[in-house]
Amino acid sequence: MDLTAKKESFYIGIDMGTTATKAVCFDANGTVIRQISHSYPMYHPEPNWAIQKPDEILQTVLTCIKEITQDIQPQFISFSSAMQSIIAIDSTGKLLTAAILWADNRSAAFAEKLKNTELGKQFYQKTGIPIHPFSPMTKIAWLKEFEPEIFSKTFKFISIKEYIWHYLTNEYCTDTSMASGTGLLNIHTLEWDKEILDYLHIKPEQLTLVKEVTHQCKGISDDFLYVIGGGDGALANLGTGAMNKDCLALTIGTSGAVRLPIDKPYLDEQMRTQCYHLMGNQYLTLGAVNNGAIILQWLKETLLKTDKSYETLFDEAEKIPAGSDGLLFVPYLLGERAPIWDAAAQGTLLGMQITHTQAHFVRATLEGILFGLFQITEILLPDPDKRKRTTVMASGGFGKSELWLQMVADIFQMKVETSQSIEGSAWGAVLIGLKSFGIDSVAEHKKGKTFVPNAAYQKVYQDSFDKFKKVYPVLKDL
Repeated sequence: MDLTAKKESFYIGIDMGTTATKAVCFDANGTVIRQISHSYPMYHPEPNWAIQKPDEILQTVLTCIKEITQDIQPQFISFSSAMQSIIAIDSTGKLLTAAILWADNRSAAFAEKLKNTELGKQFYQKTGIPIHPFSPMTKIAWLKEFEPEIFSKTFKFISIKEYIWHYLTNEYCTDTSMASGTGLLNIHTLEWDKEILDYLHIKPEQLTLVKEVTHQCKGISDDFLYVIGGGDGALANLGTGAMNKDCLALTIGTSGAVRLPIDKPYLDEQMRTQCYHLMGNQYLTLGAVNNGAIILQWLKETLLKTDKSYETLFDEAEKIPAGSDGLLFVPYLLGERAPIWDAAAQGTLLGMQITHTQAHFVRATLEGILFGLFQITEILLPDPDKRKRTTVMASGGFGKSELWLQMVADIFQMKVETSQSIEGSAWGAVLIGLKSFGIDSVAEHKKGKTFVPNAAYQKVYQDSFDKFKKVYPVLKDL
């Protein structure tokens, strides 16, 4: 393919994830021309801390842009980003903190105290974000109490996406999609909530301007036009075609989430779910889990200590029957978000027998991650008949495993479809970019493979799932 074609022919989506940044170049038909991916570490300098170095991520993003644009002059570069990071900077732009990530639980005590109060419930009704240490709102409160010198010097509180956007464009701004995940934005007005900011003793000027996801700006040191884009979850829905009422998006990367498109904010009376804005009257009600594919990495490297590839481990797990011969894993190794919202939750292995093998542990881990996501799906779609009429649109790295996708179909008892573009968030960013420039996308959503539920596995999985739901309530007080 001639990569020296006119710049109007190429569009780039940059997906800044928790553990890696992926850059994908598409043509006007939605065909992937080139993909680049580079990873970076997460650090845990103290118990319950999860941080990253902003400049490491910035350099990774710049490397991805340089490599993806080699011999290509795109019409625009649009961004998707992992949500719920927070960085404090001073008036010169100097970093006062590392990037404190969604997985950081240092504010757990504060969150636990606030969430059961009337004020905490009011905050949820305003923002659609449960009171939990994943929220930037609780992290700002932690900095105020435990790092008062840093708090007093802070010019702005920004996400890693805002840090990179400012480097590229010299603008301090965010988009409604990212802002709606902070616990600081009123989901009804799409403005920073004054009551919450007053509670934290911060001013609106200490946050950035909130823009539409289609906001664009020219780079200050290059010829590229940048589109701000949105959060990775909302863009995964858009990119996988899961923006109609008969679709449920399921993403598993480092963490995981299930998301249902809606046309106005939805707030759960029990505060079990979240609500994000995308654009216009497009919202998402969702539940996100801490414990996605990162649990597989832990299993492989820490518990099993094996050099086998994931492909080999999955092949072996496929030979184990559904239900893992009674082995059940509740994978709350990083605490948990939806639906229990307990940063102190712990992982539990039940039913271990001497006959269980390495393959049983792998299969039980795959099942346990999916049970956590199905527990959220039951809340979003409580009617079993409605679930049967709804298609699960799968995206994220797990979409490369046919075993795992078939397990989704069997555990959820729902049809599962993949997208030909597994990296749905990058394509969603490009679709936002096309809208920003008034370009009609000629590319239809390209379906990949379809997985149909096997009714023969329904009972064994339902029995395992019923046990799964009982474990946390029984053990939490111990």
